[in-house]
Amino acid sequence: MALVSIKRILISESVDPCCKKILQDNGIQVTEKQNMTKDELIAAIKDYDGLVVRSATKVTAEIINAAVNLKIIGRAGTGVDNVDVDAATKRGIIVMNTPSGNTISAAELTCILLMSLSRCLPQAAMSMKAGNWDRKKFMGTELYGKILGIVGLGRIGKEVATRMQSFGMKTIGYDPITPPKISATWGVEQMSLEQLWPQCDYITVHTPLMPSTTGLLNDATFAKCKRGVKVVNCARGGIIDEAALLRALESGQCGGAGLDVFVEEPPKDYVLVNHANVISCPHLGASTKEAQARCGQDIALQIVDMMQGKALVGAVNAQVLASTFSPDSHQWIKLGEALGMVLRTCSASKQPYGQVQITTIGESLKNSVAFLGSAVMVGLLKDSPKNSPNLVNVLALAQEAGITIIRNHAGGDQKLSKSSCMVEISASGSRYKATGSVQGEVPVLLELNGSIFRQPIPLTGNLLFFKAVTTPQVLSSVASELATAGVGMESFSASVDHNGDQWCCMGLSSLLGDLGVLKPLVNEATQLFV
Repeated sequence: MALVSIKRILISESVDPCCKKILQDNGIQVTEKQNMTKDELIAAIKDYDGLVVRSATKVTAEIINAAVNLKIIGRAGTGVDNVDVDAATKRGIIVMNTPSGNTISAAELTCILLMSLSRCLPQAAMSMKAGNWDRKKFMGTELYGKILGIVGLGRIGKEVATRMQSFGMKTIGYDPITPPKISATWGVEQMSLEQLWPQCDYITVHTPLMPSTTGLLNDATFAKCKRGVKVVNCARGGIIDEAALLRALESGQCGGAGLDVFVEEPPKDYVLVNHANVISCPHLGASTKEAQARCGQDIALQIVDMMQGKALVGAVNAQVLASTFSPDSHQWIKLGEALGMVLRTCSASKQPYGQVQITTIGESLKNSVAFLGSAVMVGLLKDSPKNSPNLVNVLALAQEAGITIIRNHAGGDQKLSKSSCMVEISASGSRYKATGSVQGEVPVLLELNGSIFRQPIPLTGNLLFFKAVTTPQVLSSVASELATAGVGMESFSASVDHNGDQWCCMGLSSLLGDLGVLKPLVNEATQLFV
């Protein structure tokens, strides 16, 4: 099952040619247009289903809101700080990056800067080119036996650690996500930042840029470090406070810095770049032929695999979708959405919703409650006046609407089905409940508001639900009204218990033009197309 249909993609930056070829080979029209202004991009983006960028294109909320057909934003590289992910999520647009495409290249550049800082190699080379022979001026230090602090122990941090250990460096680190037991297997002892700062001879940062990491190295943290500590940033400009770094360099508290990234790129103020103890590069972390080919290939293949329903890799705002790429999950997603639609139709006069509780039943659905819950909410919010709900944005839409979502998993209920999904909603003081399952790859309704159906109802086509005492006379009268309206009855299912009012369902050839004709015959009636 393909989650989205991608027909046209715009590549707004220089990406390896293999990216375009892979996309075109899979039937996608590709337009390459570099150096677009913001206004040019806003004007053009409405014509595309997908956008592929690197780091120069700033995909702002203004651009995203103009992208009326956009379904995916692909970043050919690590990180997505040049994309407004929140704005994309609200619009139901998948944002993905290539998490491992430039890992080796970025790690190698980090190691090169660490080595260059230890021996002043760029400065010595420039001195030689100027005709000088300053052996004493460029006295260096060995890396052997020194302590390297690695802040951020993801893919790149791990690769830096293993390489610098070969120089005899002791590697310590900090990461709020990677378990210490894991990092210990590749030779990194984890500790708090407060413990890390005073121990390090060298510090390298490999974290995303976010509020908690902006200015991570600042005046206060530099003061806690060893005098003469050397720092490297090949991650994102702003993780190291540039003004604080300059002060630390001038005071000698920082003995040198290797910078590949800056807050402003290119920087307008070159005071930091021109400092004698700074080695700087114009954001070259991913600038290798291998990394560019890998990132271009990865982003193209990820888009194609997602489009073909094979897998979802690198998505940063649609984690719930990762478990939906299996043949078994497709029909359950359809079931969840259909259950939501049934309950939305039944509760139309009672909205807005207050609480939605989704319970999966059966061992096979133990890990499915997340995507089933999202699928149910898509069905419930189908007529949202703002954004069209999908599995990417529906939780954000539900939060905006003030809906509380509760997810549970329970053991099997043989009374209903070995595996089933039960949804209960509250709306304006009333409660509605529906239970469904998948039988023979067909989503079916098993129960509606306490009425358990004798025959499971296939949730497909035109469906008429009505509540009444199901006597032969009532059924005959309903069938007569349908015939009078030119609507054929294709299927019928009544509930097991005939005592009192019960819900019944009819499959129709088309929806009834006026439900009012059934009011004299039944207590409640609603219809929908699934």
